[in-house]
Amino acid sequence: MNDAAAAANSTADSWRRPAMLCMVLSSVIISFGGLIIRSMETALPWQINFHRSVALFGVVSVYLALRFGKRAPAAVRDIGAQGFIAGLMLGAAGMFFLQALTHTTVANTMFILGAIPFFAALLARIFLKEKLNRATLVTMCAAATGLGVMVFEGVTIGSAKGNALALLTALLFALYAVILRGNRHREMLPTLLISAVAIVIVSALMQGGAVRVSMHDLALSYLWGGAVAGAGHYLYIAASRHLLAAEITLFMLLEFALSPVWVWWAVGEQPSAWTLIGGVLIMAAVAARATVELLRGPRPGRFRGTPPV
Repeated sequence: MNDAAAAANSTADSWRRPAMLCMVLSSVIISFGGLIIRSMETALPWQINFHRSVALFGVVSVYLALRFGKRAPAAVRDIGAQGFIAGLMLGAAGMFFLQALTHTTVANTMFILGAIPFFAALLARIFLKEKLNRATLVTMCAAATGLGVMVFEGVTIGSAKGNALALLTALLFALYAVILRGNRHREMLPTLLISAVAIVIVSALMQGGAVRVSMHDLALSYLWGGAVAGAGHYLYIAASRHLLAAEITLFMLLEFALSPVWVWWAVGEQPSAWTLIGGVLIMAAVAARATVELLRGPRPGRFRGTPPV
């Protein structure tokens, strides 16, 4: 038994570095979403949502078909009612995310989304009866301080709507994460299909069916939904099987940190001082908590985190 356990541990350890590389690549790839939206010419947010979700639906459908074969429809049904609700939550989060990007800076949006792990922890305490330890409570307070700085500044510069939409996005992502955690025994990948379908339907209705965009914007939308989101989700799924929750959270910070950097570098959207201060507080809180958890090592029942959008 000891030899078998040692062999299992050795096998698991051998996958850690490739998994870390997958997580880093996932976060870097997805971090280009903000730059893509800022590079659109004339496409409206609902039109972008429509086309990127069509692309994501196609990519996920192909993946499910390759993975499950003839059992793909059954795999979708197996997510159950809670999986369906989770897909709707993820779809709503995706729609609000894009709306947030159109009403506030990429920096504001991405840094506020850094609060997702803390919303998830709070919701897990409420719905799953999971207790929060002192370190988590302290970290949540620090992150809340950073959010307060950013939201206050948003009110003063007229981007309160964008900050509120970003907060709503974070809450919906957290709800999605809690539902996934409560259904860890199921394959929940098909929730991405539910999300994509919901976004396509709502976007088409909001645009009155007028979803035609320029070839430039169409290409960017399909790049975002098919390549960026598709590759990011695939790499995340591969990495999440071999990394601790703290490691997943730590590497996901790359997305929030890099997104405003790409936009700043490419289109000159410079984050304000208050945005940077609030963002640094949030990221420092998340990084400190994740590092402490990582140093403590694996413990039973730890949450493995949620995928990026």
